[in-house]
Amino acid sequence: MDNNSVYSEIESTRQIKRGAIMSYISIAVSIIAGLLYTPWLVRQIGQDNFGIYTLATSIISMFILDFGLSSAVSRFASKYNAEGDQESVNNVLGIAYRIYLVIDIIILITLIIVYFNLEFIYKELTLSELARFRVVYIIASIFSIFSFPFISLNGILTSYERFVELKMCDLLHKITSVLLIITALINGFGLYALVTANAVSGVVTILIKIIIIKRKTPVKVNIKYKNKTMVGEIFNFSAWSTIVSIAQRFIFNITPSVLGALSGTISISIFGIASSLEGYVYLIANAINSLFLPKVSRLVIKENASDNLLKLMIKVGRIQLAIIGLILIGFITLGKEFILLWMGEDYILSYYCAIFLILPSIVYLPQRIGNTAIVALNKVKLQAFVFIVMASVNIVLSVVLSYFFGALGASISICLSYFIRCAGMNIIYYKSLEINIIKYFKGCHIKLAIPLFLTLAVGIFVNYLFINQNWIIFILKGTLLVTAYLIIMWVLGFNKYEKDLIKSTLNILVKTIKSV
Repeated sequence: MDNNSVYSEIESTRQIKRGAIMSYISIAVSIIAGLLYTPWLVRQIGQDNFGIYTLATSIISMFILDFGLSSAVSRFASKYNAEGDQESVNNVLGIAYRIYLVIDIIILITLIIVYFNLEFIYKELTLSELARFRVVYIIASIFSIFSFPFISLNGILTSYERFVELKMCDLLHKITSVLLIITALINGFGLYALVTANAVSGVVTILIKIIIIKRKTPVKVNIKYKNKTMVGEIFNFSAWSTIVSIAQRFIFNITPSVLGALSGTISISIFGIASSLEGYVYLIANAINSLFLPKVSRLVIKENASDNLLKLMIKVGRIQLAIIGLILIGFITLGKEFILLWMGEDYILSYYCAIFLILPSIVYLPQRIGNTAIVALNKVKLQAFVFIVMASVNIVLSVVLSYFFGALGASISICLSYFIRCAGMNIIYYKSLEINIIKYFKGCHIKLAIPLFLTLAVGIFVNYLFINQNWIIFILKGTLLVTAYLIIMWVLGFNKYEKDLIKSTLNILVKTIKSV
């Protein structure tokens, strides 16, 4: 390996660490802000309006797919960057943006058609709820149509490993959104201002990302470039990525619509809280996975790619499992009390829903490096078949279980569908990527099983040791659980690499804070 390659890998590792730190800071701000102002937000706009807001954002999300183009941009830009071919990066971006504009027009027409059929789709909504829903739908649609062509900005920043700038934008977006929402609701503007505030903060973030790309990367989009072969490659990749995206969105984004048709706005609201909690877990676990695409793209063009991927998968997977394990154990033991203190007795069902939604993540999320490798190796077609099965099972189960059990039934359906996805993806990792999946589970889940179960026992003991329910006792129990977990993992779980990583990351964090 030459000096430039060594320097590139060192700089890549440094960027990943800094990007990971910024990711977790951004996520911490998002979660803390969400936990603090969500109950207040629900009280300000009402439970039925919160259900309408959840429904509107979910239905818009179903149509605002990037049709795999964002993944295509990330994949091809990272590939060409690894090969040192900047001209091809500019060309592929030019083709991608023209495709985005065409799809944007199609989405606009689709959203208009849906708008004029809302009363037939959501028959469980009252006339008053439907009227409010129409206004929210229009506001969210306008922003979505505007923002759609800019979905690829994240992919560009990722492919050039501008992780700190990307995560700073995410942090700014969250802070701006929360501040605007609080200001709007304090001044009595209500539900419509909530949606508008999200849109305004989104527009500001898009503009900042465009400026960063112009100043920090060599990208110069060649909008005039035409190449049928490259268009074919993009379409082949993005078509299967689109199927993956659609199937994925059918899990969470179609559920509020199913509940709206079969159960009503209260069930949507309960599911909305549970899915928000699951979303936090996904954000925390997925914070560093997207940072590895350029690195994985470099690995797969080298010899012994499968062995290198396995080592990286175990290395990252153990860290992910350590984080997800603490969250899952903490929620199982303390989650019910948290929901009661946070949202009140009306949302106690959200606790059980959230457990079912979070449970599959203990297997799936630590393996996300494998998913990144599928993108880098252009094997998304195999992943698409797994996701089609997952979505099909979920739709059938969701309709049946939601009819009888409401939000809880929908959550059970998602849980079962996700475990089917886990099984399918592991088959792909083993057969197509030639990753020794048994060795992965031995190095990751089995080696960390004892510390995780010991922490679960501690959590159950702590929960029964303090019976009173208030925020002070809850914070005390949470602190004891986290402290016990860190001690147990340090003694029985973490290896030398992980201990050194924690120490070096803390040093970087301290230096970052001092520099600010």
